[in-house]
Amino acid sequence: MRVGELRSAVEVVGERIERARERAGSRGPVKVVAVTKGHGFEVVEAALEAGLRALGENRAPELAQKAALLEAAGRTGAVDWHLIGHLQRNKVKQALPLFELIHSIDSERLALELSKEAERAGREVTGLVQVNTSGEAAKSGFERDAALDAVGRIAALPRLRIAGLMTMAPLTDDEAVLHATFARARELFERCAAIDGFQARHLSMGMSNDYEIAVEEGSTMVRLGTILFGERQR
Repeated sequence: MRVGELRSAVEVVGERIERARERAGSRGPVKVVAVTKGHGFEVVEAALEAGLRALGENRAPELAQKAALLEAAGRTGAVDWHLIGHLQRNKVKQALPLFELIHSIDSERLALELSKEAERAGREVTGLVQVNTSGEAAKSGFERDAALDAVGRIAALPRLRIAGLMTMAPLTDDEAVLHATFARARELFERCAAIDGFQARHLSMGMSNDYEIAVEEGSTMVRLGTILFGERQR
């Protein structure tokens, strides 16, 4: 990947985010998580050269491999790794030392396993609770009616810092559907702010096809892959 092309893409994305923020009345800064999943290590290197630090992976083994390559290159600590995909409970021990933020705490069973492993490791885990505000049966995460109580229970677990929420919108060009999905997540985020232990810092929503609408609806963190790096190799 050519670093110059990536820098140009990052600049364009930044400009579009700023315009979306202006349309929304400038809600606050928006962090770009550059999704390197499915790409080779050269994309990680290009991302770093282009000034991207927060990188997203969706599988613990792939994240571990790339983190090891960075360490071998003497660049330990160069990346803030975000785990953005579903984490299986049997992969928690492997994943825990690798990521700065997990976006996808999508069940209480996973939250409990993260808490237990963090206790064993003597560390804390920072994560987001995944909510399903699209109403799609195929989507992971807590339904709106169950989310508040679930977030309360998860936030009370030892060693877990719940820093916000994450959601995914349907794959659609219907802007009304996208706005509604993201607006419901924002409303839920605002309600969760009253929960003890809930740190209302991050609302992770928006991907390459819908990030501008997500920002208009209050996203503080967008997960962008294709728009930066092109189609995945695998």
